[in-house]
Amino acid sequence: MGHIYPRLKELRIQNSLTQKEIAAILDIDPHLYGRYERGERNIPILLVAELADRYQTSVDFILELTDDPKPHPPK
Repeated sequence: MGHIYPRLKELRIQNSLTQKEIAAILDIDPHLYGRYERGERNIPILLVAELADRYQTSVDFILELTDDPKPHPPK
């Protein structure tokens, strides 16, 4: 079983998006995205990075490595 990242769902809901809409943005199957949210599959780090950019936060925040939602400064 994968890791459960509750912030995936929290951020999606805060941004008024459905799983289907996020899946379309990520160009993946909606069922696969649902599995990521439920922790049935590990989400690839590249998708986490894309979501962090979309939600204007950091990968660390999504992965619950920090409680600071501010994005890291760009390189």
